[in-house]
Amino acid sequence: MSVQERKQRERADRERLIVATARELAEQQGWDAVTTRRLAERIQYSQPVLYSHFRGKREIIGAVALEGAAEMASAVRAAASAADGPRTRVTALARTYLEFAERNPAVYDAMFQLDGGLAFAHEDTPEPLKDAFAALLESLGEVAGDGVHPGLFTEVFWAALHGLATLTRAGRLPPEETGRRVELLVDRLAVV
Repeated sequence: MSVQERKQRERADRERLIVATARELAEQQGWDAVTTRRLAERIQYSQPVLYSHFRGKREIIGAVALEGAAEMASAVRAAASAADGPRTRVTALARTYLEFAERNPAVYDAMFQLDGGLAFAHEDTPEPLKDAFAALLESLGEVAGDGVHPGLFTEVFWAALHGLATLTRAGRLPPEETGRRVELLVDRLAVV
């Protein structure tokens, strides 16, 4: 391995460490606790080293969001592929999405609530975000119904899931009714 390759590998390792540490800190104490000073202390590198990877907290949030989008896409695809038939696929997708949001609140916030400097629904949208949407579209597109644009239907279904995730986490909806809400959502929106 050349010196250049070793330096690139070390840089990539440091970047993964910064993102993992930010994610862990945010999950434990919230995003307000994630500061460059605190991250530098935790990873045992100086702040200038941290800034050589990310210009600030906004870019770190963006990196966590991209990682989360890839994880969510993988989880949604796995759940959908294990289900038999359109209805069970859409139900599995919805439950998996909501479980991901519940298990990873800081990551979910990075993906959809906080400014990570990422473009959504644009040409320059990062690939992990496009892929997360594609993971939803793969199952939801087949139940959109005649004359309904699959992408538009996916946006509406996603918005409903996001609302359920956000309102449940905020204590506005009782969590014990989540299963019934998912069934209602599938029954009323999806043509299965």
